[in-house]
Amino acid sequence: MTTDSRATPFTAELIVESYLHGVRVDSFLVKHFRNYTPFRMQRLVRAGQVKIEGATAQSDDRVYEGQSVFVRLLEPPDHLLPPEPIPLDIVYEDPWLIAVNKPAGIVVHPCGMWKNGSLANALQHHLDQQTQLRGLLRPGVVHRLDRLTSGIIVLTKDHLAHRKLSIAFQSGYVTKTYLALVHGLVKHDRGEIDLPIGATSGGGTIRRSVEEDAEDARESQTRYEVVDRFARHSLVRCQPLTGRLHQIRVHLAGIGHPVLADEFYSHAAVFRPSDIRGRSSSPAGGDGNRDGHPDEAPLLCRQALHAQSLRFQHPITRHSVAVEAPLATDMQATLEALRAG
Repeated sequence: MTTDSRATPFTAELIVESYLHGVRVDSFLVKHFRNYTPFRMQRLVRAGQVKIEGATAQSDDRVYEGQSVFVRLLEPPDHLLPPEPIPLDIVYEDPWLIAVNKPAGIVVHPCGMWKNGSLANALQHHLDQQTQLRGLLRPGVVHRLDRLTSGIIVLTKDHLAHRKLSIAFQSGYVTKTYLALVHGLVKHDRGEIDLPIGATSGGGTIRRSVEEDAEDARESQTRYEVVDRFARHSLVRCQPLTGRLHQIRVHLAGIGHPVLADEFYSHAAVFRPSDIRGRSSSPAGGDGNRDGHPDEAPLLCRQALHAQSLRFQHPITRHSVAVEAPLATDMQATLEALRAG
């Protein structure tokens, strides 16, 4: 894509890619300018602001590989994420990709009760600083991390990188590595969990299960190796070979080693210093209070799961890319407390 930064309004000349051969011109333009809806692009076509090989385009015109498409953007984007100046821990960036160390507590994209403050809102602000016109670039989500999971996540800046990297994730060509602190001493140094995952029977659409009565269970595999063992807990490195919702958390719970402070699949949603010594040290005795000593400052208030690294082939340059995020501070503090015993 070539652009004229001096032009007002903004203009660009695009060359049609092979995978967009034969699509309608407004659909082609929406791929390149993802903050514009088809309706907005149709208006520009009808207004005579789009040309194919120098000829003014009509609403039903299609484009073909290698053709030149000129567009003058008279109107601002109509599908723009609200940009928010939220600090970002950027691990890697180039013209097509950006990898970020996401903190726990932030959602990847606005959803449900989290209408703003997402990673996508922060990245939209970051990308707007790189273009002459606000909204020319849109962060492309190709994979996700749970809100309470920290660590590395990669997003795309343009449509072709988004398409190719999405295919790589779906085809299992991206190596994802996670670190998890779990309850109990994992017996084997390494292994593979091969348990189908489905929706918890009667548990709604979010909670997942490996039980026989799980609904719509799908084949799921996770490789793991034990990094360290403590008195009552273990540090485990995991590589999901499939991409199911909550896969690592459900699989580890399924073999009897739930992730610490996992509100869905563990003993309690917080992990306190007294939990290191075992539930018998709590005031209740025996199995103890579900939340241990309530007056203790918790070590963790979210699941102890961290996306450590990603390895993949760059969707445009074809070079090997490896990005890594250091362990989040709350997990690091918990790990040091476990080592101290």
